[in-house]
Amino acid sequence: MSLHHLLLERARQGRPIRIALIGAGKFGAMYLAQVPRMAGVHLVGIADLNPAGAHANLARVGWGPEQAAAPSMAQALAQGTTWVTDDWQALVRDPRIELVVECTGNPLAAVDHILEAIAHGKHVVNVTVEADAFCGPLLARKARAAGVIYSLAYGDQPAMICDLVDWARTCGFPVVAAGRGHKWLPHFCESTPETVWGYYGLTPEQAARGGLNPKMFNSFLDGSKPAIESTAVSNATGLAVPANGLSYPPASVEDIPFVTRPIAEGGVLEKKGMVEVISSLEKDGRQIPYDIRMGVWVTVEAETDYIRHCFEEYNAHTDPSGRYFTLYKRWHLIGLEVGMSVASVALRGEATGAPQDWNADVVATAKRDLRVGELLDGEGGYTVWGKLLPAATSRALGGLPLGLAHGVRVLRPVAKGQSLCWDDVAMDQDSAAYRVRREMEALFAA
Repeated sequence: MSLHHLLLERARQGRPIRIALIGAGKFGAMYLAQVPRMAGVHLVGIADLNPAGAHANLARVGWGPEQAAAPSMAQALAQGTTWVTDDWQALVRDPRIELVVECTGNPLAAVDHILEAIAHGKHVVNVTVEADAFCGPLLARKARAAGVIYSLAYGDQPAMICDLVDWARTCGFPVVAAGRGHKWLPHFCESTPETVWGYYGLTPEQAARGGLNPKMFNSFLDGSKPAIESTAVSNATGLAVPANGLSYPPASVEDIPFVTRPIAEGGVLEKKGMVEVISSLEKDGRQIPYDIRMGVWVTVEAETDYIRHCFEEYNAHTDPSGRYFTLYKRWHLIGLEVGMSVASVALRGEATGAPQDWNADVVATAKRDLRVGELLDGEGGYTVWGKLLPAATSRALGGLPLGLAHGVRVLRPVAKGQSLCWDDVAMDQDSAAYRVRREMEALFAA
């Protein structure tokens, strides 16, 4: 039975999926725009540090004031409405909530929320992929041990890439490469919130008019977010990562099967079975027509002449050998698609992507020479960007995960382009995020 029909059945039975949302920012607001249009779900509560801001976003996406006027959890459950609060623990600890959508974008806070949800028997759909990148494999293990499901969020690119990889493998195709698109030139890794709009093609005035967050947008531009999302995909699918970070080969959609082949066959891959990110810009900065900037893709191989001939007979676009074929989705709709994860987890007991092992990591890397005493400002800021590395490489150098490189002080000079390690900074060792990360390192080292 389809997910939609399963949702209709839950609605008919009068027992909708009871959901709590933590974080009602841009991504959360996009999900909120869809919730009233989905059968069989009841968003019982929204937790946000700024309840007034959450109410403003609810109004922005079309909710009437009566839909989120419940003064308590009990009232929301009785009336089928939604309670807005700043008390996330009240939502996560309530036994009537089935599933928590973590949508804060704050990796340290997200770890607290996810651990608490797991401890109270809740399934988790984790939108904050930054947290998944530095400790997701252990979070997923803790969820399995507790008998609940931890899942990446559909609509975000990692879950959609995982879906394509699963399609390929279920159909019997070897996955040669998989990934997403991005607007990339090598010097973008040095971008700061002051330079981001010029690279994006917006004026500061246009960005201010749109209420756009320069640090958040810069985390995409400087390569941090592509590295984070590629890490999530690698850990969930077992695909390998490049030895020295993403190479961002430029390619149109039509050229993806040409470039995502092994180097020995004219492509860019160190070997078959890897993650990579395709650039929408030529190396000289020219825009590539029909790019994959906002999309996802998977390249598969025809292992026999018969399959290769089938590609040819059905006009599949391949590389010149006819062996490599790329399937893609050129767009993703972010929070508007999170309902797929909610339904899949709650109704089928299936994650839409979840870490299976620790294969990849994102290590904080200096954007410029860093001096003793400087304070790191994390993802998208002025001091560091995130570099994708094999987990074994990160473990060997004691790499500082990007998700923990915020608000920590530099203890010794770090040269521009150098990846930081634990000994380079003064870490706060009291946070749950730090403890979980170190626990994961010890577990996988063993």
